[in-house]
Amino acid sequence: MKVFFELAWFFKKEKKSYMIGIILLLFVALLQLIPPKIIGFVADDIGSNRLTWGKMGIWVFALIITSLLMYILRYYWRIYIFGSSVKLARILRSQLYEHFTKMPSSFYQRKRIGDLMAHATNDIQAIQQTAGSGVLTAVDSLATGGFVIITMAATISWQLTLISLLPLPLIALLTNWYGTKLHARFEKAQEAFSLLNGKTQESISGMKVIKTFGQEKEDIEAFKKQSTDVVEKNIAVAKIDALYDPTISACVGISFFLSIGFGAYYVVKGSITIGELISFNTYLGLLIWPMLAFGWFFNIVERGRASYDRVKRLLEEKMEIADSDVSISLIPTGDIDYHVHSFCYPGKTDPVLREIAFTLQQGKTLGIAGKTGSGKTTLIKLLIREFEGYEGEVLIGGLPIQKYKLDEFRKAFGYVPQDHFLFSTTVRENIAFAKVNASDEDIISAAKIANIHEDIIEFAQGYETVVGERGVSLSGGQKQRIAIARALLLNPEILILDDSLSAVDAKTEESILQALKQNRSGKTTIITSHRLSAIQHADLILVLDEGKVIQSGTHENLVSEQGWYREMYLHQQLESLVEDGG
Repeated sequence: MKVFFELAWFFKKEKKSYMIGIILLLFVALLQLIPPKIIGFVADDIGSNRLTWGKMGIWVFALIITSLLMYILRYYWRIYIFGSSVKLARILRSQLYEHFTKMPSSFYQRKRIGDLMAHATNDIQAIQQTAGSGVLTAVDSLATGGFVIITMAATISWQLTLISLLPLPLIALLTNWYGTKLHARFEKAQEAFSLLNGKTQESISGMKVIKTFGQEKEDIEAFKKQSTDVVEKNIAVAKIDALYDPTISACVGISFFLSIGFGAYYVVKGSITIGELISFNTYLGLLIWPMLAFGWFFNIVERGRASYDRVKRLLEEKMEIADSDVSISLIPTGDIDYHVHSFCYPGKTDPVLREIAFTLQQGKTLGIAGKTGSGKTTLIKLLIREFEGYEGEVLIGGLPIQKYKLDEFRKAFGYVPQDHFLFSTTVRENIAFAKVNASDEDIISAAKIANIHEDIIEFAQGYETVVGERGVSLSGGQKQRIAIARALLLNPEILILDDSLSAVDAKTEESILQALKQNRSGKTTIITSHRLSAIQHADLILVLDEGKVIQSGTHENLVSEQGWYREMYLHQQLESLVEDGG
């Protein structure tokens, strides 16, 4: 029952719908008492030869009216109770989705996408059942059972009622024990399903890689192993679930045995009539559903509680990056002052950035070079507040970046990450993702600067071409340039290209850089790259190695001094010369 207390906030919100639904349920439970009573009266009238066609007509008419009323009331209580449970599912899904959008990169490094999807589907469905079928089962079983027992005791025989209900305490004890076992096993089953969901999503997304390396058989075996684990854990749930019906059926059988045995004794004794015994056993038949429903109720509630616990744990994950109490609603602009003494990723102890200090004037271009793992992307992620918890400070326009409200702060940036992501929609909608009301002229202008316009008009449907999931139908260079166009459309105060020109040739790269230089006058640009030709025009270049700045200056200065930059530049120049046939 704990889950009902935890969902009290929702029941309070939808109390009108639930109250109407429960009242209708109670009326149905009362109406169910009429047919057994009529059957008893008819049986007694037949036994005493008092049944006439007129009386029979009245009883049949009463049964028809009762059935129609029950039909109508059952229709409406379903709308009110089940309709409310659907609203709960919508609220929880919205809360989860909003929570996902606010969580930092570290959250998605710890969580698998398939697992998060399982929370938003399977777990939400189990909670919805608790608020729908769970409420129905609880009210219906208690109301029907209560009304039937009261009617049996008050109108027929309280002694026979008491004797027939002797197995009830045994049902309560056993179903409670089953419920405890079911909760633990269902939570494990849900976790196994989450892992399988994650495996499926990962395998489908990486199918090209799997096929390229010929790992289809190995991947199928891994899938089968996880699928078998899900089956085994769900069978463990089913083994407990399967105990409910036999247990309750056995107890109901005992109740009928006691009812018929002692009922016959009371008929012979003259305490009750044959018609009353028939009515009593018909009422006892009505108690089968509440008893079965009681077991089903425990099943639903324990599943819902396990799922709600999982969803709650997810929603309780703290947002590591949030607005401070003194945040200002202002889009950052001005010089960037970067002074980070040390930064470690959450849960790690080894610093990935050390003693990074530089000033980038507004409107200038910063180039960041260094070998893989030197800290280039980490430096960017601290600037755009994907991570915090570093020693030092980063200022824009003289204010620490934590002083800006997150929504306003991120409007200053146009970010093209290394792992550019395209949505399964049209080229136009991908470019206009962050500016849905952009005009065709603006979209085409951004595409031209990114040197992708000519490619787009060659597509079958031009800008209306659907690119497929993650841009599967495009080349790596086309995906990169569409991602650049998406960032350029915003005309951001600070444009960040994080190794975003790696998949284009030297000529295309030069064309994009020239277009950026012409169209971003007065705007700040930051480019990280392994290819030095992408950053040699920058006003300031930083060379990183193991999280530290080992060289800084302009291209001319760095080429003229001994060090990593000069060696890499000469190496790349030689490569270019060889490629050109020199």
